[in-house]
Amino acid sequence: MKSEELINLLRLQKIPNIGDVNAKKLLERCGSATAIFEEKITSLNKIDGIGTVKLSQLFNTEFLDAAEKEYDYITTNKIEYSYFKDSHYPKNLKHCIDAPILLFQRGRISIPNKKIISIVGTRNMTSYGQAFLEEFISEIAPLNPIIVSGFAYGVDIYAHRMAMENNLQTIGCLAHGLNQIYPKVHQKYVTKVEENGGFFTEFWSTSNPDRENFLKRNRVIAGLSEATIVVESAEKGGSLVTADIAHSYHRDVFALPGRNTDKYSKGCNNLIKHQKAHMLNSVADLIYMLGWKLEEESKPIQKQLFIDLNESERTIYNYLQANGKELLDIIAMECKMPIFKVSSTLLNMELKGVVRPLPGKLFEAI
Repeated sequence: MKSEELINLLRLQKIPNIGDVNAKKLLERCGSATAIFEEKITSLNKIDGIGTVKLSQLFNTEFLDAAEKEYDYITTNKIEYSYFKDSHYPKNLKHCIDAPILLFQRGRISIPNKKIISIVGTRNMTSYGQAFLEEFISEIAPLNPIIVSGFAYGVDIYAHRMAMENNLQTIGCLAHGLNQIYPKVHQKYVTKVEENGGFFTEFWSTSNPDRENFLKRNRVIAGLSEATIVVESAEKGGSLVTADIAHSYHRDVFALPGRNTDKYSKGCNNLIKHQKAHMLNSVADLIYMLGWKLEEESKPIQKQLFIDLNESERTIYNYLQANGKELLDIIAMECKMPIFKVSSTLLNMELKGVVRPLPGKLFEAI
């Protein structure tokens, strides 16, 4: 990309009230960032959704000066970047209407034709969430997915660490420029992450980790991935925002269920309750919902599904294995059990990850 065009893209990115959605409208109409700044305001005003207020600071030289300084930083430090129309811009993110027009990166990120999942959650991760992450990432490792998260405390950094322990590529999405790391205590992980993936950000070297930046960062986490997994969350939290964004992108969202008395399971339980997330009990759930194909080498993922079933559970499981998906009433009749017992048994089996509920009160074995 020519230096003038990159400077003008940076300039466009910096102007208040424009944003990525409107920036794309302007780029589509004019063909390039340089052409935008050569166009007459009266002509730009005619673009749907673009008005006088949004264009009021378009030619403010303050933003041109800032763009030139950031350009110098990018070139001096050999920062890699991708424009949203570039072929190497992340494919999943490109389909999001509000994706950044420019994305900066560090490390050895390689994402073409890769399975990508985001894992987010509370900064106050419990032993329950930790144990789940350890088992989940270990079992999904044979499929070689990329693990995306926000490099924050708790679930985020543990997801990155478990990915690296299992030799998986991992990507941290930052809420600030590439010239710093927040939180500083995670500086010790930076080199290893860059060797096993890297970092993405839309923010400049002048950007600090302000609260609003984290909210913007969340859409990148959601947009990069085929699915977003919420491991643990209180009733309110940033990971729920990420889940909502992923849901708005029509991406699959999964949540780890927990006891309704546990503070950091309430957010996940509510996502499931309001049908904004699939219940996630095992790797098999994710594979099934995303339509990923199991390779021969990854069969151990399914072995855990045949353990710890009591007599009633095994009777129901064997019936569903032999007959396919079936109605609750039919299962009760064929297995010669009261409906209330079948209902509670199926719930326990669902929590163990061996059956899956389907619309219309149907159930099937996994």
